[in-house]
Amino acid sequence: MKALLYSLLLAATLTSCTKADEAVNIQNLNQEFIGAWNSKDSGKINGYLADDVSFVQGDVHWKGKGEVSQKWVNETMPTIGSLKTSVVSSSTDTNTAYEAGTFSVDVLPPAPGQPGGIGEGNYIFLWKKGADKAWKLSYAQLEGLPVRRRN
Repeated sequence: MKALLYSLLLAATLTSCTKADEAVNIQNLNQEFIGAWNSKDSGKINGYLADDVSFVQGDVHWKGKGEVSQKWVNETMPTIGSLKTSVVSSSTDTNTAYEAGTFSVDVLPPAPGQPGGIGEGNYIFLWKKGADKAWKLSYAQLEGLPVRRRN
């Protein structure tokens, strides 16, 4: 009986000393992503994208890092500025994390002297931890309202 008790005590001690994978701080991860977007750092943004990333906006659905990088990041980034988010819901575990809420952006004028606009809508970002322990954006969905002209 003593041997069993000592074995259980040893197992409990060793288990409590092992560091389990910790969940990511999703707010920090998304702020890094938004910071890269606002500083127009497409290389850093593309580095956050998973190879099998999906992007959905209305009827548009792009899949794969190459397509999402070209059609969302590279084509959209020059047209907007000052991306801001307001978190409504978020959750994490050791392998996945999501954040959802509302966003706003400044829509840049198409040419000098023309008016800009304000874009707003809802978003969800889903992140997954890869085998290399790096967090990658796996799914992004944006549902925007019609752009309003800036006065």
